[in-house]
Amino acid sequence: MSTVALTFDDGPHPDSTPALLDALTRAGVRATFFVCGEQVVRHPELLRALHEAGMWLGNHSHTHPHLPGLDDHALQRELEVPQQLLHRMTGSYPTLFRPPYCDTDARVRGAAEALGLTEVLCTTDTRDWAGADAESIVRAARDEPPGGVVLMHDHGRQTTVEAVPHLLAAWAERGLRPGPVPPQ
Repeated sequence: MSTVALTFDDGPHPDSTPALLDALTRAGVRATFFVCGEQVVRHPELLRALHEAGMWLGNHSHTHPHLPGLDDHALQRELEVPQQLLHRMTGSYPTLFRPPYCDTDARVRGAAEALGLTEVLCTTDTRDWAGADAESIVRAARDEPPGGVVLMHDHGRQTTVEAVPHLLAAWAERGLRPGPVPPQ
């Protein structure tokens, strides 16, 4: 069976993470959660739940800024703080990084690489962050090709939660299932 990387940015969030985790575990699949350090500090129990369920975890910065506009010191802090938090809580450092807003440049990529992080963007943005309804989210991603990377968000929107089971079913009909982010 071919795979598609299902990814969620911005969490963990108490209004969506438990429901997303429930939908994924009921379906017997894993996804990649690009978490923000501040959210991990606010909701460590949710990060632990993701980790214990076997979800893949990635770095999405500490405070979710536009990284290219930061000075070198601030950029370094934005990447290092989540690395340390995730290591302390899970015992391992993340190896994947998605810049907030997928806003990047050579300096951001270099800072991430210096920490052993591989930058991951996306092939499909479901626009759930812009208030898309569940049907629109599914429509945006249902035809994702094998090896694609689908961007969704874990920041409390119920439409994203509602879309996940329908998207998983649409992919299963095509012989696809969520898998790890493909090598970049």
